[in-house]
Amino acid sequence: MIRVNNLSKRYRIGLAEKANRSFREAIMDGITSPFRNFMKLHNLTTFKNSEEQDVIWALKDISFEVNRGEVLGIIGKNGSGKSTLLKILSRITEPSSGLVEIHGKISSLLEVGTGFHPELTGRENIYLNGSILGMRRQEIKKKFDDIVAFSEIGKYIDTPVKRFSSGMYVRLAFAVAAHLEPEILILDEVLAVGDVQFQKKCLGKMENLAGSGRTVLFVSHSMASIKSLCQRTILLDKGHVIDDGPTERVVKHYLGADMNISAERVWHDVESAPGDKVVHLKAVRAKNKRGQISAEFNIQEPIYVEMELWVLQDGFAFDEFFRFYDESGLFLFSSYNNLNPEWHNRNRPAGIYHGVCCIPANFLTEGTITVWAAVVTAPRTLRTLQIDAISFHVYDPGSGGARGDYKVDWPGGAIRPILEWKTEYLSK
Repeated sequence: MIRVNNLSKRYRIGLAEKANRSFREAIMDGITSPFRNFMKLHNLTTFKNSEEQDVIWALKDISFEVNRGEVLGIIGKNGSGKSTLLKILSRITEPSSGLVEIHGKISSLLEVGTGFHPELTGRENIYLNGSILGMRRQEIKKKFDDIVAFSEIGKYIDTPVKRFSSGMYVRLAFAVAAHLEPEILILDEVLAVGDVQFQKKCLGKMENLAGSGRTVLFVSHSMASIKSLCQRTILLDKGHVIDDGPTERVVKHYLGADMNISAERVWHDVESAPGDKVVHLKAVRAKNKRGQISAEFNIQEPIYVEMELWVLQDGFAFDEFFRFYDESGLFLFSSYNNLNPEWHNRNRPAGIYHGVCCIPANFLTEGTITVWAAVVTAPRTLRTLQIDAISFHVYDPGSGGARGDYKVDWPGGAIRPILEWKTEYLSK
């Protein structure tokens, strides 16, 4: 269904793509063209002298094939080229070099509300989106009730989508993309917006699509979703395919020792740090009980996860929070700083803040733990989010703790707490 051969995409730093010009801009271009042509010549010379410094390769010599009915997972760190690859396959952007062959009708859902017009209602956007995908009005009408039922927003179907929440957007967008029966469905992390039950429903729908012979390309940071849905996965890193094969093996490659485990992430200036006009992350790190930054922790010792922030504006009350994932991508738990009596629901003055979350000893089980870091302001407005901020490894020394004298492999589980047990002898 898809053949990609030596595909590359480069971007020039600071060089915007040409937009459509207005009539007035065309007139001004004619007046200023002699001066501008001189500047173009100067800029071209400057660019040639610094071309290597001003070019970023989002993709470099990518090659792979996808067969009919295959569900292909695509994983990698932020900036590895996943979204760029999907945009090229969806014909949203052009490659710099290489060849892409696609045999079949494509439906893409790359961002929440992609292809929706905010002023139109949900009903009107279903017909608009279906027409864009090449469906006749009668075909869309036939599928309309199924789309609305799947999206679970029937009450609001005649409301302009600009008033939809992000969850409603993704429900309707996914329902349209999946029910118009594309031969190839391309999804980029959009399911992270929906609630857990809707995510399960979407995964089930994708399994049905694949079972009916349709092809699915699925990008996600959730390794649990990738493993449950995809038999084959591609791992991208810095624009290159560094692994392609059975999902279990590729996910282990991504989460294992082949990828750097960093127990500290520091941003040295506000401009480069993730955040908005209110707050930016300054640092995230994991420390042991001796106050040392460490990527290895004994299961019987506490782990201290720290977050430093730059608060740029007075007058905001906010909570820091961490999300913890195991090496399979399973979401373990989250911890909010919303029980701190000193700062919760209190406006903070601008400045630098340092917060610490303590994970008690004998709580986590063995394996690699990945931490996401974020800050929210009331009423749950996300100010900054750093996916895969840090990682660390938890090991069991083999005695003590919840294991006791149990010497063989522990029978599993996401956590391994010590819980109180009582046993009474009642009778013979």
